[in-house]
Amino acid sequence: MTNSEPCISWLETLRQTALASFQQTGFPSPREEEWRYTNVSALEKKAFSPLLEAAQTVDTEWLNSYQLADAYSLVLVDGHFSADLSQLAGLPEGAQILSMADALQTYPEQVAVYFGKAVNPNEHGFIAFNNAWFTDGVFVHIPAKCVLDKPIQCLHIVTQDGGLATTRNLLVLADHAAVQWLETFVGEDVGYLSAAVTEAFVGQNAELTGYKVQCESEKAYHFGGMYIQQARDARCTHHNFAFGGLLARSDIHTDLEQAAECELNGLYLGVKRQHIDNHTRINHNQPYGKSLETYKGVLDGRARGVFQGRVVVAEHAQKTDSTMNNRNLLLSDYAEADTKPQLEIYADDVKCGHGVTVGQLDEKSVFYLQSRGVDEETARNMLTFAFANEMVDRVSLPALKTLLLQLLLKHFPQNSYVD
Repeated sequence: MTNSEPCISWLETLRQTALASFQQTGFPSPREEEWRYTNVSALEKKAFSPLLEAAQTVDTEWLNSYQLADAYSLVLVDGHFSADLSQLAGLPEGAQILSMADALQTYPEQVAVYFGKAVNPNEHGFIAFNNAWFTDGVFVHIPAKCVLDKPIQCLHIVTQDGGLATTRNLLVLADHAAVQWLETFVGEDVGYLSAAVTEAFVGQNAELTGYKVQCESEKAYHFGGMYIQQARDARCTHHNFAFGGLLARSDIHTDLEQAAECELNGLYLGVKRQHIDNHTRINHNQPYGKSLETYKGVLDGRARGVFQGRVVVAEHAQKTDSTMNNRNLLLSDYAEADTKPQLEIYADDVKCGHGVTVGQLDEKSVFYLQSRGVDEETARNMLTFAFANEMVDRVSLPALKTLLLQLLLKHFPQNSYVD
């Protein structure tokens, strides 16, 4: 419990239960099927300390390079909400956007309705860890039929070496509401652990467009999970961009009710010795659901990329339509891609499929560009950029697309990252 957190019985119980669970199980291990490609045992050797207070100063020029100008902005510094750096003026009537600490003070019963309902507390050790140690976060409640005119950006910043920034977010869209939600994770060039969990509830006929941009320090460890509950006819599109971190894991899980639709897009870029893990799960719980998933990875040096995509179609979820694709481009003989698509189908009247590719650049395409006067290195970078840029082109926010292109161009052109 943080110093400013009120004494709430359900929250105290949740924290105590989670702490006991984490002390018993610890962080996930490769012995667990859904963590078989990612070993986080290095975290147990690190002395990360909870950051009880945020840094006193933040480089505003650096902050502005990641903060979208035309957006409602919530800034979390070292795991704590910063009102001075946030921008929430002009919210429509009835919309609630505030820090989790303030929400627990002002609307504890409302928070209790949703907290922990989209994610299983026993999902894995990071969930128990987050339940036990989260310091702050944000609470967003958008009323029925409210369509926000600007996106909401939640910007996570970590500034302190050896720090632990653990945050918890709740995002609630009432029926027929529509929101664009962006989480951005950045940090100073130091070693730290950021662990963030977001639960989203999308009401009937509501629409959520979510984005995650993870460009943490090259020395940082990152876990970020987004767990979504979609009501009947709800629509959700999520774009996940993973560029940073020494070891980074993202969970994107969603549960679909009748005729709900979701689209999951992702791009991960790994260089040097980065390890980037993406785990998605789509549960089709009712009939007539539709899901489309496309993840692409570009790996250089000794980087390792992981994609585990799982689609579960319940027995009575007839007429489900689901497609999953994962494509990986290896730029080095030392890079590695581990991909595991899974379809668990318990209904008989469905349309489901998946496709996976792991390979290098097409030498014929490289030769074609060379024959047109392009040198080999430029030709390879052009083809690599085109492969990755397909996912950026799916972003509808102009300011975010510009930021993503800037981050993408930091990787191309490039030399080999093998070390």
